[in-house]
Amino acid sequence: MSSYQASLEAAVRFIHRHQHFLVVNHVNPDGDATGSLLAMGWLLRQLGKRVTLVNEGETPAKFSFLPGADAIVNMSTRTEHDTYDAVITCDCADFARIGEVAAWFAPKCELLNIDHHPTNDLFGDVNLVRIDAAATAEVIFDLVKFMELTINAELATCLYTGLLTDTGGFRYSNTTPRVMEAASELLKHGVEPARIAEQVLETITKAHVELLRRALQTLELMDGDRAAYLTVTLADMAKTGAGNDDTEGLVTYARNIEGVEVGVLYKEVAGGKVKVSFRSRSEVDVAAIAKSLGGGGHIRAAGCTVEGTLAEVKAVVSQKVSAVLRKCGERA
Repeated sequence: MSSYQASLEAAVRFIHRHQHFLVVNHVNPDGDATGSLLAMGWLLRQLGKRVTLVNEGETPAKFSFLPGADAIVNMSTRTEHDTYDAVITCDCADFARIGEVAAWFAPKCELLNIDHHPTNDLFGDVNLVRIDAAATAEVIFDLVKFMELTINAELATCLYTGLLTDTGGFRYSNTTPRVMEAASELLKHGVEPARIAEQVLETITKAHVELLRRALQTLELMDGDRAAYLTVTLADMAKTGAGNDDTEGLVTYARNIEGVEVGVLYKEVAGGKVKVSFRSRSEVDVAAIAKSLGGGGHIRAAGCTVEGTLAEVKAVVSQKVSAVLRKCGERA
């Protein structure tokens, strides 16, 4: 028996021994986190379980079309809450990514950690983690197949959205034959691929466009034009009326410049912190850089949140990126 099969069996046992679940995903959820959250809700309901789905904040509007999205609880709007003995986390690379929702966990709760990040630190009592999966949605697809559940349009739409978004529209290097086989099967169950792509990949808000205009004015090229940096300040967010989801995709403009290996977006956040997003083209493991700063992610896409002023964080991050690029140059 493979270790992954053993993990699938352990996850099934976890699900069978509980009746009421809290299912959460990471702060500032993306398409994979949201699709996976909803898919787990579907799976548990199919088994006759009670389930509460919760985010630390509001679910991004672009995912409101997903079946069941209106049932996701926005924790920030609740003054009172229950605590839960059985918790499932989706797409959280470490416990800190859960955010303030952890206050809803009972002191001795049992936790199932479902994820695909290579930097996952296996914080669960049960860990269903497959680091070669393109998305957490792919791991949940495996779980559905392992449990021999019947896939319907609702589930297929949620899982397909997770696969689509975390592979960049099936364009990133994590687009494997296994991913395409899963997507192909999901398409047989009523998924509307054009509609989903239009909603989550093609449509952008006016606030996003204005934020992009401001960010491009901050563009800095360093290390022989192999690193590109963009910055978004709190003032930019306020003046454009942008929300957190309006910053999604900005970092790719830095990374996509011809000759650039590493693209970085600095986003100033409240409390004297800066959120840093990294993307790389083909050589640099940005997950290693992010992890050294308390974050994590994937080899080509990662992030972290660092305490300090913009100037302080920029100095630390650019130094680390420069050091890695020098090593790449030495190996060439």
